[in-house]
Amino acid sequence: MSEEAKQLTAEDITAQLKPLSENAFLRFFQKIWRWWLGVWYGFCDKHPKLSSIVYKIFFFIVFSEGVTIVQILILMFLPQLFGLELAAKEFMIPKVPIKLNDEFTYYWSFLGNDINYNEVGEVIIGGGLGYFLAFKIATFLAQVINFPLQRNITYRSHGNPWYQAMWYFIGWVLINLFCDAINNLWLPISNHYLPYAVSSILAMIAQGGIAMVIFFFIFMVIFPDNNKMAQKAKAKYEKLVAENAPAEKIEKAKAKMELWEDKALKSNTEKDYFKAKSQVNAKVMSYLAVVKNGEKANAKFDKLTAENAPAEKLEKAKAEKEAFPEKIERYFNSAVEAIQTKDEKEKAFHEICGAPAAA
Repeated sequence: MSEEAKQLTAEDITAQLKPLSENAFLRFFQKIWRWWLGVWYGFCDKHPKLSSIVYKIFFFIVFSEGVTIVQILILMFLPQLFGLELAAKEFMIPKVPIKLNDEFTYYWSFLGNDINYNEVGEVIIGGGLGYFLAFKIATFLAQVINFPLQRNITYRSHGNPWYQAMWYFIGWVLINLFCDAINNLWLPISNHYLPYAVSSILAMIAQGGIAMVIFFFIFMVIFPDNNKMAQKAKAKYEKLVAENAPAEKIEKAKAKMELWEDKALKSNTEKDYFKAKSQVNAKVMSYLAVVKNGEKANAKFDKLTAENAPAEKLEKAKAEKEAFPEKIERYFNSAVEAIQTKDEKEKAFHEICGAPAAA
């Protein structure tokens, strides 16, 4: 432990925590959140591979389902804004007739939507060019939200954002064509027999479910694990060196190895810094809890003494009171060590990632 760390006081340690909200409701959840972060990063230390998988799956599902809700909300009002004029304009590529029964024939396409009619043959909202545009705008806006969340939080990627966005957009286009081909087999039937709002929600849930599965594999390509890629690049470089490959090949492999090692270093540094911050919160909260319990033990002993309590009770209360100074010192040292680690990780974050650490 550094001399600077040893000189920290109880007030310095307490100051590491951001003040809790004055609102009791918010304060309750802030305490739970801080406690959970401490538990989570403790789990990460014991199970690094499993925790990495759990982390990615959790945030991937949360963000994917979240943007699906955004899509549903947009689709609930946007076709209405486009109005009946666009709903009455046909836009279908190709236009393949499908006869469901003697009373109902509809058209299938992989791009566009059939016009939607009511029982008396009047055009209603839920089809045509209006619905096609609304559906595409809803899914596009949702992915504009989803992409940075998945890139920066779920996968913590440091790759080229424009390159990744390009492949993400290509994936979105292909997914939309595939989903349109599937949805247009059943959506006209749903529109015919169910209310428009129900059909829209079902269509968006189907789209979101299919997109989530496909995007999972797309993300594995555009947001690869930097550590694994660095290991593979290093192994390839070392193999070429051992085989006395041409200098041009070796230099190219070396440059690729260094690129992935740099990305891995940035990802690991960022992860270590945020982990260290959460550990400080957890250690400081544990220290403050022990101090508070020590004060209660002292108050309990003083109260029993003033009341001339039985000797057995006094001895027990005295033992509890005397145990706390050593316990408080232990928790104090643990908090100081966590602060020192956080300061070191923050400095590395500044130097390696080239950006100020978030407060």
